Amino acid sequence: MSLFTILAFIIGTTVLISGADIMVRGAARIAASSGLSPVVIGLTVVAFGTSAPELAVSLGAAARGTSDLALGNVVGSNIANILLVLGLSAVVGSGLIVAFRIVRIDVPIMIGASAAVIVLGLDGSLGRIDGALFVLALAAYLYRTVTSVKSSDDDEHAIEDEYTEGLAADLTGAHPLWRSIALVILGVTMLIIGAQLLVTAATDLATSLGASELLIGLTVVAVGTSLPEIATSIVAAAKGQRDLAVGNAVGSNLFNILAVLGFSSLISPISVSDTALGFDLPFMLAVAVACLPIFVNGFVIKRWEGVLFVAYYAAYLVWLGLDASSAAIHDEFSTAMLAFVVPLTAVTMVVIGVRGGRELSTDLPQLR
Repeated sequence: MSLFTILAFIIGTTVLISGADIMVRGAARIAASSGLSPVVIGLTVVAFGTSAPELAVSLGAAARGTSDLALGNVVGSNIANILLVLGLSAVVGSGLIVAFRIVRIDVPIMIGASAAVIVLGLDGSLGRIDGALFVLALAAYLYRTVTSVKSSDDDEHAIEDEYTEGLAADLTGAHPLWRSIALVILGVTMLIIGAQLLVTAATDLATSLGASELLIGLTVVAVGTSLPEIATSIVAAAKGQRDLAVGNAVGSNLFNILAVLGFSSLISPISVSDTALGFDLPFMLAVAVACLPIFVNGFVIKRWEGVLFVAYYAAYLVWLGLDASSAAIHDEFSTAMLAFVVPLTAVTMVVIGVRGGRELSTDLPQLR
């Protein structure tokens, strides 16, 4: 592994994250000058901005013909957003608050989108038609999200307050239009440069380590592009804003599938390997499904559930490492997980889900 590869990865990740932040600030100011409300800006511009690193990397990988890296980036980021981001945030913040809207709308859509990737990828690739379907679904989701904030529900007011507070620094005061446009141009340029450096470094890293591009995308690149979500969620949880992390993670996962995979597939078909279909994509779906019983349980993610999420992410990384190295202990580790840990967790989640479902049916009239 050369020094250039290491420097390219570090610089690429830094430029990528900084570019996304600069682009979001400029776009938020332009949107505000057009008269859009803070909540609409937050649910569109900012939500898209948190997935900008994944989008830039996957588009760059698709254009270079390294589609395994593009798919691995999305799948790995989605797994990290739930298990690592929400897990650490729940531990730091002594639990997280889950909005009713997320359980009712966003998580089911996330589960459906995750399942759609598997179904559409059964033929070995995500083609342009598949990408178009994802983009159309994204447009429908954005339309539903934007129109729903016109409701008078307390949940929607909470979302508006959340984004108004988060965007206050960018939406107040005088900001010349040319300066905001310059920020967007600078941010997009940094995204392109950072993505190219990161994709090049990741490809070289995979070659030097003898690892597959899918593995590098699932681990190193996925965590690198998820750093904005990790930093934002943990800081918010530490400050007591325990309702921000869940929406951040779930929203990012939706954009990763619908926008990142959608636009990347439109540029160049993304190959879906048997390895991804056999484990990584089903694991991403399982993680999405696991959110429902935990989220429904009192509409909070408890600290011990956060510890469980982090432990599963660590186990996932161990499994990937053992599988890549073809270690003899790999089969024993898989057997232990499948025979004991996974069934025990599944039973626990069923109990939690049933209990939470009973509470939900009791409280539903009040929530509405």
